Amino acid sequence: MKKRLLIILGAIIVLFVALVLVVNHKNNEKIENSNNPYGKETLRQETIDQLDDPLYQNQIIPTDLDKKLENKEDMLVYFYSSTCEHCKRVSPVLVPLAEKMDVDMKKVNLWEFHQQAYWDRYFIEGTPTLVQYKDGVEEDRLVGEHTKKEYENFINEYKKYAEKK
Repeated sequence: MKKRLLIILGAIIVLFVALVLVVNHKNNEKIENSNNPYGKETLRQETIDQLDDPLYQNQIIPTDLDKKLENKEDMLVYFYSSTCEHCKRVSPVLVPLAEKMDVDMKKVNLWEFHQQAYWDRYFIEGTPTLVQYKDGVEEDRLVGEHTKKEYENFINEYKKYAEKK
């Protein structure tokens, strides 16, 4: 009886190890075969799951964002986390709206850049956060979930400024 139990336990362990290896291999393939905008070889699972999702394209990493802000560029930036339930409800509303309004909205996945320094640098208190930068300086922001109309008004304000230039 003890021998059978050890055999069953051994089989379960082998199957578990095989499953982990297969999942890791599939994730590595997905990272290698996709347009990985993060500049990292290792990504968190939630981010890997979003690599091919049209809602999460047009990423910008914090170092590139900093350069654009230093160059005094105007930008609309959506700070989100791939694990945030609020972001998962906001993205399907906000991203198509920005595209429809012909706005180049950059996205920063704070789950991949989770160091507190990034949250502090951009004064992020929670996700989702949508920020307007004008001449490289924050002009306005929306934090949390909002209605489609509120996002539309926010983007229109950004567009008015950007069109004047």
